[in-house]
Parts: sequence; C-alpha cells; structure tokens
Amino acid sequence: MKDNDNELTRRTFVLAAIGATAAAASPGYAYGAPSMANNRSTGLSISLAQWSLHRAFQDGSRDPLDFARIARREFDIGGIEYVNQFYFDTLNDKLIADLRARAEDEDVQSLLIMCDGEGKLGEPDSKARSTTVANHHRWADAARALGCHSIRVNAASAGPPDEQARLVADGLNQLAEYCSALDLNVLVENHGGLSSNGKWLADVMRNTSHPRVGTLPDFGNFVIDAETGERYDNYLGVEELMPFARAVSAKSYDFNLQGNETCIDYFRMLRIVADAGYSGWIGIEWEGTRIGEVEGIRQTQALLRRAIAALDGHASAAPELRDARPGIGKRDA
Repeated sequence: MKDNDNELTRRTFVLAAIGATAAAASPGYAYGAPSMANNRSTGLSISLAQWSLHRAFQDGSRDPLDFARIARREFDIGGIEYVNQFYFDTLNDKLIADLRARAEDEDVQSLLIMCDGEGKLGEPDSKARSTTVANHHRWADAARALGCHSIRVNAASAGPPDEQARLVADGLNQLAEYCSALDLNVLVENHGGLSSNGKWLADVMRNTSHPRVGTLPDFGNFVIDAETGERYDNYLGVEELMPFARAVSAKSYDFNLQGNETCIDYFRMLRIVADAGYSGWIGIEWEGTRIGEVEGIRQTQALLRRAIAALDGHASAAPELRDARPGIGKRDA
C-alpha cells in the first residue's frame, strides 16, 4: 500500500458518491451504457481514453487533472476513461474530489479507470494473489467516487494456459466481490500474453462465476508474444470477446489519405460490435507516432463517426478501404 496520506478509505468514497447512487443503480449504467447516445440507431457513443494523450501527460506539457476539460473543449467528447498511471503517486481524497468536480463542470461522464502496475490477478501463490486484489481496492474506491461504472484490469498469470485461466478467474472473482458492493464492474482487456488470445479470455469469462466480471475488447491488442511475433486475429478476437463486453476500445495507429486506419478495418470492427448487440461507449485510444496526439484523436473520432453512420445504412459514409493490415503498438506487447 502507499503512504497513509494517499490511501483512499472506502467510507470516504461511499459518502462522496452518494449523489451518484441512483444513476449507478440502473442496469444500463452498470453495463457502461451512455446516458444519451450520440447515435439513435446503434446506441453507440464516443469516449476518450486518457492513454491517447500519454506522451503529453508524461512529458509535463499537459496536466492529467485537465483531462475532462481537454475531452470536452478540444474534442467535444462527453465520456472519459482514466489511466491510473497518471495518478499513481498522487492518489488521495482531494485529488479525486478535484477530478470529479472538473468532470462535472465540463458535463463529462467518468466511465472507468484503467488499472496497471498493481500485480498479477492470477498470481500462482494465493497470498500474492490476494495482495494483488487488495492493491486494486484503492482504484475501485476512486472509480466509485468518480461515478465510474467499471475498473479495467489485466488477466496476467504464469504456468500452463489452463492453470492460468483458473488462477485469473479466482483473482477476478475476489476483486468482483469487493467491487460489487461499490456497484462497479471488473473488466478485462486483451492486453498481452494469454489475454490477447481471444478464445482463452472468452473461456475465462465463461468460467468466472461473478456477474460483475466482463471484458473491454481492444481493436488492436492481440500480440500474444512480442519476441516471437505470435499474435491473434484481431477480428476473431473482438468477435469472441464482445458477448462479455461492457466497454470497447477503439485502438488506432495511423491513417491513410482516405482517413481510414491503416492497421484496422474500422467498418468491419464496428459491424462486429453492433452484431453483438452492444450499445454503449467506444473509447478512442490513439497509439500512433507519425502524427501528433491531438490529430490522431481527431482522425479516430472522425472515422468512428463515419463507421457508426455506415451502420445506419448511410453507404456514402463508408469510403474505399485500403491498406488494412494487422497493427502492433507499444501497449500491445
């Protein structure tokens, strides 16, 4: 655990979040559905993952506290997904109250917190596994106080695939027990290792007994082993994970002259998402380097809008697709 000054007590956050209780109790909210969809037919809305601006936050040119303001004023986006890495050493009650106030001032909905660096939920040693679960509690408390519907975690473990699946399921069940009392979901992203094997992660979902556990399918994170180059088919993986999805991540790396993603066929991906019956937020997660972060976010947003419009039968919204190929980004490894 961190210093006492930075620890978040569950009592503090339950009290702070009372105002959001009614909204959090609704079934649509629990599954990450937006309060007002950007698109009436599909029910899909575009949100922004904080990782899209990670270089600016890391080099100090932007302040992580300004995330809600950036989302609304620069991109007119009304839903945001935090990354715990930007608050790891500063997390306390005052910080969360500030983040919540800023989001409310901008009329931006806090959706989830992406949690990394807190250990393996599938640790083979039971005590170490319980410690990892406990390490996530502070982020769950923070997510509850912010009004989020979920925390996003990683399905990391060690050993044979079947044993890893058992261990990860146990860790997820433990964490979901804690999060259930906070009206939070525990979502697993395909994020390297076996978690980037769509079939394996889907099987983990089927074998995880807690109803609060689900997935956050990412369009691009399907590199199983960066050293050997082993990867899983993006489209098959997303299709296998969508039945359990309560959030979706629209990863992007680069764009061609037609405004299409050069690594991922967004029109195909959005069709997979829609065919699964998903209605909720799709989070922009820009990963590229050829163009800047702001431009990358804008182009991803424009492409998502066209792909969503194409789902409603507006054929003119879908331009000719070129250069679609599997993509590999830094966070895929």
